[in-house]
Amino acid sequence: MVKKDDELDKLEEDIRKLKVKYEMFFLGSLKMPPQHERHQLEVYIFELGKQKMRENSRRFRYNQLLSRYNQFREMWGRKMREREEGPLDFRRRQAALEAPREEAGTGRPSAQRVTSRSADSYVKMVPGANGEAIRDLYSQIEKEHRKLGKSPNLTFEQLRSMVEKQSEAVRSRYNVDVVGFRVDVVDGKVKLKAKPIQES
Repeated sequence: MVKKDDELDKLEEDIRKLKVKYEMFFLGSLKMPPQHERHQLEVYIFELGKQKMRENSRRFRYNQLLSRYNQFREMWGRKMREREEGPLDFRRRQAALEAPREEAGTGRPSAQRVTSRSADSYVKMVPGANGEAIRDLYSQIEKEHRKLGKSPNLTFEQLRSMVEKQSEAVRSRYNVDVVGFRVDVVDGKVKLKAKPIQES
């Protein structure tokens, strides 16, 4: 009969092996992602999860392993999307990972992902006409896309419509007049971030 701890030992070892195989796949050593092994592991996780774990230590360890696996799943999914976006984005991501981390020790891991301007660089939108502000936003979007070797994925009119809708939603939700917009580049994608601004 399999001991209870042996089941969790097997789960930990299977997660480790699957992680190694995914690393080999992303490095190009494997042609296909290890979908079969992943399916088998997820079936095993499901079967273990159906057991009634009365011992607190065992349940705690199982939850820890499950949490670790879920983190790996998210990472693998993100890397797969990056590969599908095209070789340019994938190469840029690899270069960013291999570049020296100048901000090491600052306690800001997100600095590796967001490569846009500072947090104070919001373009303010007020009720009424915002033509100049929207033009400023659009030029920022064009600039960031050029850095990525891409063309903007929306027109000026599409941006105007999107900004107006988001502004209205933020104003009604937070009861403010001014809405700030900022252009961010997150994981190789140009994003538009909105936030309410309370003006005294």
